[in-house]
Amino acid sequence: MHTDRPVFVVGCPRSGTTMLQLMLHSHPRIAVPPETRFLVPAYFSRRAYGDMRLADNRRKLATWIAEGRTTKFHELGLSRPDFVQAAMLGPGSFGSVIGMVFKSYAERFGKPRWGDKRPSYYRHVEMLMRMFPDAQFVHLVRDGRDCVASLKQMPWYKADAVHAMANWAEAIDFGRRHARKLPADSFYELRYEDLTADPETELKKLCVFIGEDYDPGMCEPRHMAELAVPKHKVWHSNTHEEVTTAHSGKWASRLEPWEISLCEEVLGERLTAYGYELSGARKADREHVAAFKAAAAKRRAARLRKYNRDRLTRLREPGPIAALLTEGQRRLAGLPQQRSAELIPR
Repeated sequence: MHTDRPVFVVGCPRSGTTMLQLMLHSHPRIAVPPETRFLVPAYFSRRAYGDMRLADNRRKLATWIAEGRTTKFHELGLSRPDFVQAAMLGPGSFGSVIGMVFKSYAERFGKPRWGDKRPSYYRHVEMLMRMFPDAQFVHLVRDGRDCVASLKQMPWYKADAVHAMANWAEAIDFGRRHARKLPADSFYELRYEDLTADPETELKKLCVFIGEDYDPGMCEPRHMAELAVPKHKVWHSNTHEEVTTAHSGKWASRLEPWEISLCEEVLGERLTAYGYELSGARKADREHVAAFKAAAAKRRAARLRKYNRDRLTRLREPGPIAALLTEGQRRLAGLPQQRSAELIPR
């Protein structure tokens, strides 16, 4: 029996999450759009839109999603008026309005199931579970040294290599926490290196997790890159090529000796736990280790401030949060099964 549970792809930036997005999008039943950038800011601003049981409030939120300058809605190929109308006619919960975007995107491709990809979602799994309580998460892990080396080359990454190391460590630590806390059918981890070395085997295992039949087209994600990767994202040019292992291990020539030393000292336990061999680099300088600890502490403090603000918001949030779009979501809310044409007006 097929499922309609949402699938979220998470991981440290430059871990191969866009490749995995395209692999999932190549499945005949699943649609995963390019990064949309509206879900997290909408959630943290939810009080401003009021109770989603009121159609006018759903219209306000949907209009911001469709017309906001930072939401990337225009990259989805959807009709703004049709989406706003669908949100107004849909279920009265915050998650339903958000989920309606992805449901509409999936329907554009004639697919019954949707996913979403954004690396930083690893920090927001609890938030996503509030909106989509039947969600499944796929955490893609890549050698931290390669992530750091790749982040250094990105035009949009303004921080330094030390902060990139702290970013990878944070992603790994969150992944371990989610693996402990979430049910086995809700959280799944795989390594980028395994996925690129033997995509068929790894994708078959992933399909078992998400409850779908494997499709050979998933091994050829480049065919979907033209449709699902915005042309301005030139840093995703590799997605237009065949899946390859050629991008693994480049850290050895791209990182400075002191960066390799620092990576292996402060990330060593995490690297070896995921099967990555250390090079035996010399011990890192104390000032570099101190800089890493400061960067990691800064990230923790920022997360804690945001978490505490949201705990207060939860005491005063104006209406239902959980989506009511999938069979699992409706079952958890005690609602009857829906008819296939119930949500989107024809």
